[in-house]
Amino acid sequence: MTSSLRFLAIAGLLACAPVAGNCAAQLDPSAQVEKMGRGLNILGYDPLWDDFAKARIHERHFQIIHEAGFHTLRVNLMAFDHMDAQNRLDPAWLKALDWVVKTAVANDLIVILDEHDYNFCGEHADVCRTKLLAFWQQVAEIYKDAPASVVFEILNEPNSQLNADRWNALMNETLMAIRISNSTRNVVIGPAYWNAMYALDKLALPENDQHIIVTVHYYAPMAFTHQGASWSKMTAQLSDVKWGTDADKQRVVDDFAFVQRWSKAHNRPILLGEFGAYDKGPMESRALYTSCVARAAEALGWAWTYFQFDINFLAWDMDKDAWVEPIRKALIPDSAKP
Repeated sequence: MTSSLRFLAIAGLLACAPVAGNCAAQLDPSAQVEKMGRGLNILGYDPLWDDFAKARIHERHFQIIHEAGFHTLRVNLMAFDHMDAQNRLDPAWLKALDWVVKTAVANDLIVILDEHDYNFCGEHADVCRTKLLAFWQQVAEIYKDAPASVVFEILNEPNSQLNADRWNALMNETLMAIRISNSTRNVVIGPAYWNAMYALDKLALPENDQHIIVTVHYYAPMAFTHQGASWSKMTAQLSDVKWGTDADKQRVVDDFAFVQRWSKAHNRPILLGEFGAYDKGPMESRALYTSCVARAAEALGWAWTYFQFDINFLAWDMDKDAWVEPIRKALIPDSAKP
C-alpha cells in the first residue's frame, strides 16, 4: 500500500496514538456494542463509489443522521468490482471510502466497514477467498491507526457455497490477516446461512480472540418483510400482508431469546446487523414491526443497524428530502431523541 493512500486514511480526524501498530484506545466489544446503540445501513447502492460527483448522500446527511439520534453507520461495501486484475483496490474508490469514514467520525458516528459482496461469494467461494483476503489485507493496513469507532465486518451474509465449514475456515483465515495489523480492533462476524440466528451453533470463533462482535440478521416472517420485493421469488407477488398480532410479537421475543442464550453461553455481544420491512408493505404494520424488533433488541442490550437509510426499506426519502416519519419514529421514538 502506498504511503499516499495510507495518509488518506489516517490523517486528520482519524489520527490517534498507535501502540504496536494499533490505535491505543480500542474498546472492549461489549462496551463497543453499548456505544453502537442505534444505527443504519447505508451507501451500498450509492453512485458515489463509481463517480463521487454523482453521490446521493452528502455530508449533511451524516449530520442529519446523528441529530436524529443514531449512533452507528454500517457501510455496505461492494468492493470487488473496484479491484484490478491483481485485486488491488482502485485509488478513487479508496478515496471515497476515506471520505465516508472521516465524515462519519467527524459527526460522532461509529462506522462499520461491511464487505458486502455476499452474492458473489455465495456463487464463487474460491475466487471470493482470494478477493476477500486481498480486500482486508489492504483495508486493515490503511485503517490500522484509526480510532475504535472504525469497526470491521468480514463479510455480509455468507451463503450457498460458503456453507458453515467453508465459512468458518475463510472467516478464521481472514481474521488472522486482519490481526496482523489490527490486533485489538473489534471485528463483526456472523454465522453462515445468511447470518441466520439458528446457525449460531455452527459458528466456530477463535476462543482466544475476545475482540469479536457477533451479528445476526432478522427478517422473520419473510412473507411480511419481503412482500412485493422483486428479488424474492417466494414473496414478490405478495401484497397487503399485515403484522402485529400477539403471536407475531411473541415470535420476536422467542427468537431473540434463543440468540441471547447463545450470547451468554459464549460471552459474545450481539449486533442485530439488519432488520426491517420492505416499503411495499402496509405502513402501519411496517412501523409496528420495526418498533417491536428494535425495542426487543435494545431490551437485551444489543446494538442494531436498520436496513436501510434510503433504498427499499427506506427510513429517509431522498425525493422529499425528509425522514419517513413512521419508520423514523419506530426506530427512535420522539421521547428518546437527544
